[in-house]
Parts: sequence; structure tokens; C-alpha cells
Amino acid sequence: MLDGFEILTTSGVVLWSRSYAPLTSSLINGFVKDVFIEEKVLPGPAADDNSAAQHPSYKREKYTLRWASVKDLGLIFVAVYQSLLHLSWVDKLLDNIRVLFVDLYGDQVKKPHSTVVDCNNFDDYFDQQVKELEGSAETSQRTPQIVRNDPNLIASPDSDAEEPPPAIPGLLAGRKLPNSAAPSTDATPTSTPDTSRPNTPSNGHLLSAKAARGGTSRRARKVASSKPTALDGLKEKNSTGKAKGKSMRKWDADGIADEDSEVPLDYSATSDADSRPVSSGDPESVDMAASGTRTSKGQYILKDLDDEVHSILQNANQKKSQSTSTDIGVLGSSLGAITGLFRNVIGGKVLTKQDLEKPMKGMEELLLNKNVAREAAVRLCEGVERDLIGKKTGSFETIDSLLRLSLSTALTKLLTPTTSLSLLATITTLTKREHRPYTISIVGVNGVGKSTSLSKLAFFLLQNNLSLLIVACDTFRSGAVEQLRVHARNLTSLSEREGLGKVELYEKGYGKDPAHIAADAVAYATAQQFDVVLIDTAGRRHNDARLMSSLEKFAELAKPDKILMVGEALVGTDSVNQARAFNKSFGPRRGLDGFLISKCDTVGDGVGVVVSMVHATGIPVVFLGVGQHYGDLRTVNVESVVGLLMR
Repeated sequence: MLDGFEILTTSGVVLWSRSYAPLTSSLINGFVKDVFIEEKVLPGPAADDNSAAQHPSYKREKYTLRWASVKDLGLIFVAVYQSLLHLSWVDKLLDNIRVLFVDLYGDQVKKPHSTVVDCNNFDDYFDQQVKELEGSAETSQRTPQIVRNDPNLIASPDSDAEEPPPAIPGLLAGRKLPNSAAPSTDATPTSTPDTSRPNTPSNGHLLSAKAARGGTSRRARKVASSKPTALDGLKEKNSTGKAKGKSMRKWDADGIADEDSEVPLDYSATSDADSRPVSSGDPESVDMAASGTRTSKGQYILKDLDDEVHSILQNANQKKSQSTSTDIGVLGSSLGAITGLFRNVIGGKVLTKQDLEKPMKGMEELLLNKNVAREAAVRLCEGVERDLIGKKTGSFETIDSLLRLSLSTALTKLLTPTTSLSLLATITTLTKREHRPYTISIVGVNGVGKSTSLSKLAFFLLQNNLSLLIVACDTFRSGAVEQLRVHARNLTSLSEREGLGKVELYEKGYGKDPAHIAADAVAYATAQQFDVVLIDTAGRRHNDARLMSSLEKFAELAKPDKILMVGEALVGTDSVNQARAFNKSFGPRRGLDGFLISKCDTVGDGVGVVVSMVHATGIPVVFLGVGQHYGDLRTVNVESVVGLLMR
């Protein structure tokens, strides 16, 4: 990781800095002296906005320094890290921080005789970029990588950095070190296993000595035959008959276990062990400012998906691309190569189907690479093609700009909801008018993160001082009730610490009918005057008619005000089938009300599942899950999603 980052002027005034480890002042002073005063290390080519990639690295003591500059403002951006580390994302960090700082505080820097810049709130922007770039970097090699002979690596004249040690003599290439000599990357020592090693060796652990040249004596054979071994015990056990195997548990058509078995299935009952304090400690605090803002009325509003930072960087990239060349395609490599065929088209041409045939193939390939289902990609391309056929190009208008504008318009029209998605306003209105709790049910296939997404939604509602009742209606999966119990305990601890709303868990164990549990929970919440009821359901395959049929009964008894389906961003083409199946499973008069897309932090700009699900059902996406913490929940910014798909 970084050891430090500084923003300073060419006159030596430090405007902003961040230190992760103690650094001596001679490090930056030596860098300024060698590079900008004595010019022992020549910077990159002269330009108004030199990027970090144009400069060679500066090495001093045990550190490596990378930098970028803005010539017309006299600004220098320096990143410091240890030379043993290889941080491939440092140049990108420098360029992004340079763009953000100039956009936010450029007016202050341009003022004459200004030596102080008010940039106290720049920490949030810097932390967001470090977190984003570190997360996108490759983490396959956890051990530090030694930077070998780098032609761009220039050491300072007084550098005393040592060369990496040579390989161990006699160690062949590709041969691994023994366990005792292998370096450990674990921060803590390996814990001792709970079960001790058995006293009697198993078959694979029995060792036999090599027989002597002349054979074994009669006395030795007699002694060996008189001692029992582990093999004798195994033979005796096998001769008495096979041990009784584990009996299989039987399930009926409704997923209820056969209670004839003497072994209890429900382990969710609270025991004395559960009442004891947990040794893991309190949950770590959540940075509320990083996930949202509080309005003047006291409501906590979730942020969009890093829309502010991304919009600044996107605008800077657009200005840079417009100033460098107008012939470079902006819809990606596929469309860029295909639209190059139209660079010689004279303005005023009326486009035909034959003119758009190859660009449409490139556009479809672009959408498929962004994780958009093929059905949705084909429909979008057909709509764009119908919009462009017969259209007359302008005098200086390229086919690339027409495709981008048409596709952006189609995506924006598709993703923009037709109704208000203000969940807080809806909850407040209903609870005051009908004096009952607002019920939200979470559904989805197995393993998409329904319980985790429910806990994130609960934390967002708690920040608005609402009282919540979490209902455990997953009575099938082992550990589902215990998982919600842990979430409820953590949320309660956070609420008491931060002075937020209250949360309670409603559970009835396993093997019960989830529809009746949900109905009883809603009645309990009404009597106890809870504001919101969050119902967790069991995961089910969308192509299993027997499991999906129980959702209609659930909707009739629980009567949820909003049903949210959790879909993961990694699912791809199957998202269309999942969305349609769940939307039809609640009966003819009930359907889904919105989607919550989880694991968006794992796909980069491949957020095509948002387009696929909305296209399949016409139901909007309400929230996006972007991490593993309770605060990692965002609302959907249509402009940002379209920008990621068009990148």
C-alpha cells in the first residue's frame, strides 16, 4: 500500500498530504531538489498536464516516488511507496487525483498570491479513489513483488538501497521450499486444531521395516504375531458385521421434514451458550458519510454509485478525447473499429439498413461483453437501427456519434422508472395513514445474498430512526435463522452505539410454514407498533415449479407492500429467466415491485444485468449492493449506469 501522498506547488508549499507511515522530510525535499531544482532526473515531455506515466520513477533510500504535474497551475502530485512493492495502479491514482483536485480547487489555486487552499474535505475523494483502485487491482500474489531491472527506474545520487538477495545456492528452479523454510504470509500464527492426533495409526500410517538380508528369525516372527495391530482391529470389526449407516431424512411435498426421526432438526432454539457474550466483539463502525448524506429534514439518503467522482473523471476524459482526436471511436474497440469504415462518409448522407449492418453487430458485441443478456441486446440494437434508418447525417456528424447518442437514449428510456422510488416517503405516508407497519419481502434464487442484502437495507432504514422487525421465514436452509440472529445482534449494537432506530428478530425455528410465520409476524409488528417489517425467504430455483408455487400462498397471507427480488450482477443471460419466473409466481394480481442487484463491486463496468432484468419485466432496479459492509448499499443513478455500459 501507499506510504504517503502529497500535493505541493513548484515553490514548495504543501497544499494537502496524507501519510500512512512515518516519512522523513528529506524524502520529498530530495525529490524536489534532484528533479526540479538541479534537474538530475529529467521529467517527462513538457506539457500542461503531464501524466504520471510520462515520468520515470524516482528512487531514494528504500522508497519509490511517482509523480504527476499541472504546469499552468504549478502543481505537483507525489505518491510514495516502498520499492519492494509493485503498485500497478499508482499512475492511475495520480492522474485521477490530479483531475479531481484541479476540478474542485483549481479556482483557488489560480488566485494571485494564494498560498493556502481550503481542501479539508478532499480526504473523502482521495479515500474513494484508493479504495476503488486497490479493489480493482490484481490480488493473486499476496507477497510483495521485487522490482527487477526497470529501465525507467532512476535512483537518486545518494541512494543506498540494497539489491535483492540472490537465490539460494543449490536450489533448483521450480522446487518449493520445505514448510519450515517457506516464508509465511499470514498475519497470525496457525491455530492448533481442536482434535488431537489419534494414538493408533491408520492403514496409511503403518510403517514396515525393511527385511534383513538373511530373513527374520523365528523368535522375531513369534513376537510380531502375538502383538495386535490396527489391522487386526479392522478385520475384527468387519467380521462382526457392517456398522449401521446414517438414516436418510424424509421430506414431504411442502418441504416439511418427517418428525419420526429421533434426531432433532431445529437447532435454532436459544440455549445458554447463545446467551453468553460472543468473543468476536462488537461490530466495526460504519462510515455513514461514505454511504449517504442527511438532509435538512433529518432523512438519511443513500448516495449514488460514486456518481460525483465518476462524473468528474468522465468529463475530464471526454474533454481530453475531444482535444486529441475526433476519429477515435468511443463505444469500445468493437464499435470503434467498425465505425472507422464510415469516417470517409460525406455529411448529408441518408443512412440505410446496409450502412448499419456492421455497426449493429459491433454494438451487440459491446452489450454482450457488458453482461447484457442476448435477448435484451438484440432488442436494443433493433430499436437503435429503427431509429437511425432514414436519418440524414449532419455536415460534420460521424456514425460513431449517432450510434452513441441513439444507444444512450434507448438505455436511459429503458432504465428510467415511471414511478417514484422514494422508499422513505412511501413508508412515512403509509404508517401515518393506515397505522400499520410497512412490509417488505426479499426473494431470489439460492446464493445471491438475500440475507446480507436485507441487513444492508435494514441498516439504511435504521439510520432514518425507524423501528424494524426482521422475520426469519427461511425455515429450510440450515443456519438461516442463526445468520439473521447474528445480523440482528450486530445491527442492534450499531443502533445503540449511534443512537439510531431499534431492530428485533422474529423467529420460529425450522420446519414450519413460512407463510403463516410471516402473517403472525405482521400481526405482532402491528401490535408492537413497528414501522417496517423485513421478511427473509428461502432461496429457490426459478425453474422448479413445486418450490415456486408456494410464493403465491406466501403473498396471500403475508400481504407484503413491496416485494424486492435480489439478483446478482454475475448471473448473465439467466437473469431474464429468473426475473420473469419470480414476477409470475405471486399470482395473477401480484408481482415484483423492484430489484436489488448484489455483488456489483465484482463486475467493474459489466453491469448489464441491470438492463437485462428491467428489459424482461419492466420493473425498476431500486438498490445496488457494492460491498460486504452494512453501509455498502447505493441507489441507482441511470446516467452512471449508462456511462458504464457505454465505456
